[in-house]
Amino acid sequence: MTRRPVVWFAVSWAAGYAAAYDLQPAWAGIYSSMLFGLLLCAVWRWRAGAGMLAALRAGLAALLVCAAAAGVYAEYDRSNQTTVTASEADAVRFVGRIVTPVTVDGDRVAFRAAAGKGMDWTAEGEQFQINIRLLRQEEQTLAAAWRRGDAVVLEGTLKRPAESRNFGGFDYREYLRLQHVHWQLSVKGTEALVITPPAQGEWGFWRLLRWNDRIREAIGERIELVFPEEQSGFMKSMLIGLRDDMDPQQFDRFSKLGMTHILAISGMHVAVFLGCVLWLLRRTGLTREACLKIGIVLVPVYVLLTGAGASIVRAGIMAMIGLYASYRNRLKDGLHVLMLAGTIMLVWNPYYLSDVSFQLSFLVTLGLILGVPALNRSLPARWKPPIRDAVSITVVAQLVSFPLTIYYFNQFSLLSFPANFLLVPVLSLFVMPAGSVAVAIGALTVSGGQAAAWLVARVNGFVLAVVEWLNGWDGPQMIWPKPGLPWVGAFYCLLAACAAVLPEARSPDAGGEEAGPMLTPVRSRFAERLLRLIKGPWPLVLAAAAMTGLLWYGYAPDRFSREGHVQFIDVGQGDSILIRSPIAKRHVLVDGGGTVVFRKPGEEWKQRKDPYEVGRKLLVPLLRQRGVQQLDYVVLTHQDADHSGGLQAVLEHIPVERLLFNGTLKRTPPVEKLFRTALERGTDLIPVYAGDRIELDEETSLHFLYPLPPERRDAIRIEEEQNSSSVVFHMTMSGTRWLFTGDMDEKAERQLLAYWRSDESPGASGGTALDWSRVDVLKVAHHGSRSSTSELWLSAWRPAHAVISAGVNNIYRHPSPVVLDRLNRYGSTILRTDLQGEIQAKVKDGRLYMRTKLQEAASSSG
Repeated sequence: MTRRPVVWFAVSWAAGYAAAYDLQPAWAGIYSSMLFGLLLCAVWRWRAGAGMLAALRAGLAALLVCAAAAGVYAEYDRSNQTTVTASEADAVRFVGRIVTPVTVDGDRVAFRAAAGKGMDWTAEGEQFQINIRLLRQEEQTLAAAWRRGDAVVLEGTLKRPAESRNFGGFDYREYLRLQHVHWQLSVKGTEALVITPPAQGEWGFWRLLRWNDRIREAIGERIELVFPEEQSGFMKSMLIGLRDDMDPQQFDRFSKLGMTHILAISGMHVAVFLGCVLWLLRRTGLTREACLKIGIVLVPVYVLLTGAGASIVRAGIMAMIGLYASYRNRLKDGLHVLMLAGTIMLVWNPYYLSDVSFQLSFLVTLGLILGVPALNRSLPARWKPPIRDAVSITVVAQLVSFPLTIYYFNQFSLLSFPANFLLVPVLSLFVMPAGSVAVAIGALTVSGGQAAAWLVARVNGFVLAVVEWLNGWDGPQMIWPKPGLPWVGAFYCLLAACAAVLPEARSPDAGGEEAGPMLTPVRSRFAERLLRLIKGPWPLVLAAAAMTGLLWYGYAPDRFSREGHVQFIDVGQGDSILIRSPIAKRHVLVDGGGTVVFRKPGEEWKQRKDPYEVGRKLLVPLLRQRGVQQLDYVVLTHQDADHSGGLQAVLEHIPVERLLFNGTLKRTPPVEKLFRTALERGTDLIPVYAGDRIELDEETSLHFLYPLPPERRDAIRIEEEQNSSSVVFHMTMSGTRWLFTGDMDEKAERQLLAYWRSDESPGASGGTALDWSRVDVLKVAHHGSRSSTSELWLSAWRPAHAVISAGVNNIYRHPSPVVLDRLNRYGSTILRTDLQGEIQAKVKDGRLYMRTKLQEAASSSG
């Protein structure tokens, strides 16, 4: 508390914020903060001397800082409320000003606007997310001219942002709330709004940001002129933080290798910027003090030009503090500077604490400050300093960022170490400064900028090719389930322990130190042995063994569980079901949902750069988060887009052993691409028919009931209408019974029942007979359409629970009231994804436990 007061205060303050975020104590508020602040002043004045009393004073003071910070966070969070008095789905008139850059992407325009005076309800100053769907192509040009600071008047529909509908899924409502946005306004076409540029005499902070936007746009245009088209988005992201134009597949490749930090403006960019600026200023003959002053002024300008994200704000504040300390000839303590920058940011905006960029930026910087010197001392002394520094920085950065990487992104590549070690120096020490110089020359003459960028473009091409080549190796790519916060804390504690016991490397030429006779301590034999043990390899071995055990547990935390799981994922208007067997832990994915797009010829302009796709945006992240490192079986019940569309992304990102399908082919490009991808990746394509059976483990089996077996099992039929050929199977898991039906219709239901009750069925000919016991859970066919789930079908199975997967307010009006009435008459408990979000079932000790995302109350049945 006395040697490093800033560090002590920053850690205590952040801990208080974290406690308030997690526990949400009712007592926390501004008045409690004032009370704890007064108590802190009293403790601070307490002269405790040394020893236990001093330690008690420090601990008590830390607790008081935590409590005061918790009150500040709670008060800040409590005040983050909407003042809107209107209701959702109301048609309202909005008057305000655009406060963010305007994004035009296909037929969608998005920006945020702050409410002004003259509206139907009081919400002055509150920000709204405005989403406009363009109706004509010429409206794109009109919307592209809108800027931050423009006045806006519109007629739109008021909506609440979508909340997460799956356990662990992205919560857009919470994401916007942390940015003080509580409502969306949806508008159709540009005729429903009026945009007016600000008058010459109007001023506000938005005016500065408006100028900044124009400068960033101008720099982005120069980058497009100077660099090849396939590299312009990459260079925009690297140089000025404009990531909207970067190829999504290109970004995904960097993400898989753990290299997205090179695309996020951070401390490395600030260091390169300041290094170039100070070098140029010194060449002009300015004094050291003048150069430092100019540097302090230019850092905020650079932060604004690069987007002012959390990582660049942190780096900018640290740079300004460091420059000022150098100007005053004060000792620059990196740890103090980091903690002071973090405290400033958290006081300014407490929500920075939950920002992923903030967390990664601070933890990695902290790790570099503390860990690189320790690791440098343990590396061979014969290594040259640049090599030692490069190895230490890469290893420490990767180790420190690892827990947060798997916590938020659930993937880690073993190639991340060599990729960062080899490519980051090239990008940071050459591409970034040389690219900046090329753009600066391009501002004066495009041909000169292109000439200066020629070598940079060649190096970029090499780097992008290497990144693509490394992504072709699936083996080193690891999928990690989302760890708990205790696991993350244990990892950092063990990492610190490993760093603390690292042995120091001795130079080959260094001799042993000789102590004079008067300085030789007299030790007992026991003390000598203890000293040798502490200085020996055992502490490091034990710490490394503990870390290995922690990683082994974190990679598969449920390996000793004997619970089975069936999860009906909410993919909108579609089906996707994840099954995990209780003993062998085998994973089965039934269908993958899909985004159905209705687009007429001539509407290509509506295509978005990175359109929403269920498989890539929702399903794959959820599977990774739940620790699905491999899918043993994917069951494609039929090939309609709302069941098959999301599986393309699944095959591209997660290993799949076998793809089971209905023995037909729907001749559409997406389906053909899906099967081609499966074959290229070594997935077995297996048609399944009535009578086939799969044993997942001794407590779980799949018994396929439909489609009926053809005369030739090796023949693939072309079939455009797929519903009547859906794969249907019966599953038993630890004594519970399940029925999965795809989109089968009433005709298929009758055929199935007739076949399995006839003499032709496998049971009649000595095979496995069908269990006609009441099923515990029925996956209702075709999203609850009235063309399925007939009286005859329900009388055969008598389901205790019926799960319906349907999209919210879907255009088909699924589920049908007729089907709901039939299920109610048979006493089935109806669960619906359109009302309750994801539906999860757990099987444990022969009992079935169910819960839903939007209604947390769990139910169980024997």
